[in-house]
Amino acid sequence: MNVENSAELRHRIEALKREKNAIILAHYYTTPEVQAVADFLGDSLALSVQAQQVEARIILFAGVHFMAETAKVLCPDKKVLIPCPEAGCSLAESCDANEFAAFKAKYPGYKVVSYVNTTVEVKALTDVCCTSSNALKVVESLPADQPLIFAPDRNLGSYIQKLTGRKNMVLWDGACHVHEEFSLEKILQLKREHPEAKVVVHPECRAYIVEVADYVGSTAGILDYCGRSDAREFIVVTEAGILAEMRKRYPEKTFIPAPPDDETCACNNCKYMKMVTLENICACLENEAPEIVLDEETRRAAERSIRNMIAIR
Repeated sequence: MNVENSAELRHRIEALKREKNAIILAHYYTTPEVQAVADFLGDSLALSVQAQQVEARIILFAGVHFMAETAKVLCPDKKVLIPCPEAGCSLAESCDANEFAAFKAKYPGYKVVSYVNTTVEVKALTDVCCTSSNALKVVESLPADQPLIFAPDRNLGSYIQKLTGRKNMVLWDGACHVHEEFSLEKILQLKREHPEAKVVVHPECRAYIVEVADYVGSTAGILDYCGRSDAREFIVVTEAGILAEMRKRYPEKTFIPAPPDDETCACNNCKYMKMVTLENICACLENEAPEIVLDEETRRAAERSIRNMIAIR
């Protein structure tokens, strides 16, 4: 897209937002030009909280499908739009609701903690949701002797299990394709090249990647850490979309994206997040479609698990 077309689309999107009383929520992993038209930018937890506070008639979710579903769960009276319904999530897709229901049935008496990176149907089978920002707090809010199922991310679950020392926690075997693909060898090489750099890692990464981190946290947590730290360089081990916000907030610091194992890629990108564009945002606002529509019984069950999460302070 050339600069002129981009400017025209941004202008048209802003006009449509005013005309239709719409707001745009965008995740840090979308492209910089998509982030630039957002009214609210954040990670999964911040956007979940923001969705329920919105007063606009329309919420357009610039992100992947489960995020827009979450907004609709919390805002049933709003029209929730998703510009690219094909933008899924490898982690959410790794946990089929029917298979998860059968898995859950094997563990009677277990409470279910599910990451927000799940379909609305899985959330409906969940007692309390969590995000990477608050997973530790959510698990610690439950009695130590309460057996738990943690789904769907085995890496985040394993990390939380290690921090809490909980033995009575069963993990669903799911993962995020982006965070699974980082190369330890290449991260260590970057560390040798930049010995003063801090390594910041998302907890969806494999355990051997987490072990070399100076800081482990959610996208929001990583952003905050980079602001607090005296370091001038950071090796960033999460989806590369966060780099735009990092460089915007801290222009005096250097952020180095950690590469995946794939030799053809310079850094790790979520192909689904990058499917959201200015073009499909503009078309979505013009047509007020595609719209998220949920079964009401499922929505109510999912809402309980999300609100249980939000209530944990």
